Amino acid sequence: MTPDLRRRIEGMAVLAGFTACIPAANWLVSNVGTVCVPEGPCLIPVAPGLAAPSGVLVVGLALVLRDLVQRRLGRYWALAAIIVGAVLSAIFAPPSLILASTAAFLLSELADLGVYTPLQQRGLILAVVASSVVGLIVDSAVFLFLAFGSLEFLLPQIIGKAWMVLLSLPVLSWLRRRDEQIGMPVCT
Repeated sequence: MTPDLRRRIEGMAVLAGFTACIPAANWLVSNVGTVCVPEGPCLIPVAPGLAAPSGVLVVGLALVLRDLVQRRLGRYWALAAIIVGAVLSAIFAPPSLILASTAAFLLSELADLGVYTPLQQRGLILAVVASSVVGLIVDSAVFLFLAFGSLEFLLPQIIGKAWMVLLSLPVLSWLRRRDEQIGMPVCT
């Protein structure tokens, strides 16, 4: 298999994973957690004494996968994925959270793209970490403000999403080394 064909196949797989994150996050929030609040989200511990809605893990993963969509397929595929993701967010979000969920997804992924794009030539890990941090802060702040008019739970949201970014770093490091070894082309 040529490196270019491998890049496209991996890109489509990452794109599928990215789009699956949106319904998965909404399902987790309503169904999986150590505590499920009646008429509210299911929560998971993200740090000692801090809990966040369980969907934060998948949202953190989505930020990393968006970067990989761009790395494998290019900026225009990443923009298309963001638009599709925003539509899916509007479809799968609970009715009371459609605006907050859709706006948070759209703005955070665009912020992620804006930071990742200029940094990607300096290094995959730097670009993913920096863009994900910006994206997860934007996602958390926009969602909480629009959904609840408060940033009271900002820290648990940020920590929960950051866990997935941190857990992805060994895989990203391996991917970067493998790409260099096989001469995998990188899209911008």
